[in-house]
Amino acid sequence: MRVKLTVIESKCRSGYHKVGDVYYIDDKCPDMCMELFYNAYPYIFALKNNGVLDCGNTKKKEFDVFCPDSCLVKIHGEIVED
Repeated sequence: MRVKLTVIESKCRSGYHKVGDVYYIDDKCPDMCMELFYNAYPYIFALKNNGVLDCGNTKKKEFDVFCPDSCLVKIHGEIVED
């Protein structure tokens, strides 16, 4: 089981992240901005350990997270089977 991260919005100041970029989380950190990864990590950890995330009135195995730098990048995370 892996977590797939997809960039769905990007105004990245450094031009590092572009809409449509995809990262797969296995056992190593992906080659992406660490601040963005650190924001997503609690959700990644929960999903990789078979957790379900509370999303208001629903429970899901996916999430959306923004970059801590003024929300310039938004990623969507979800479980993908190997």
